[in-house]
Amino acid sequence: LVMSVGGAVWAQAQAPAAGSNGRVAIVDIQRILARSVAGAAAREQLEKDKAAMQRQLDGHKTELEKMRDELEKKGQLLSVDARREKQDAMERKVRDVRRLVDDLQAQLQKKEDALLQKVLQDVAGLIQRLGKDRGVAVVLERQRAGVLYNANDADLTDEVLKAYDDQVKKATK
Repeated sequence: LVMSVGGAVWAQAQAPAAGSNGRVAIVDIQRILARSVAGAAAREQLEKDKAAMQRQLDGHKTELEKMRDELEKKGQLLSVDARREKQDAMERKVRDVRRLVDDLQAQLQKKEDALLQKVLQDVAGLIQRLGKDRGVAVVLERQRAGVLYNANDADLTDEVLKAYDDQVKKATK
């Protein structure tokens, strides 16, 4: 499952902290989402929801296959009107299933966005705090900012990840 950050660019531009000397740091939000306890829990929940939706769709697919088989086997024996009625019923069912697929995809996307937004809100405060503590003037999101190179000490990702996991563990106790 690929989680995207959406259009949010995580640049926390602030007045330079005392002693910041205009330092810039980066954070890899995708890595935090992939490796954090809360990110893993969010992905697990989405996978469960996705599996339930897939089971629902599989049931409808089975119904459609039965309708199609029945029409193929008995279609020649039916009157023109009866055959047309069965074809129309099958076409309505196909449209209903397509609408259901669209609805389920929208539901899943909405859930994914909500879970992602919560994780990102939690992480934003940690990023600001760590940036201030390290005397950083600006923190950029690695992928959105197109960072081609950064020194290891400019990457706050591991610190944010550890702080976030600690925060989540404390909240669940």
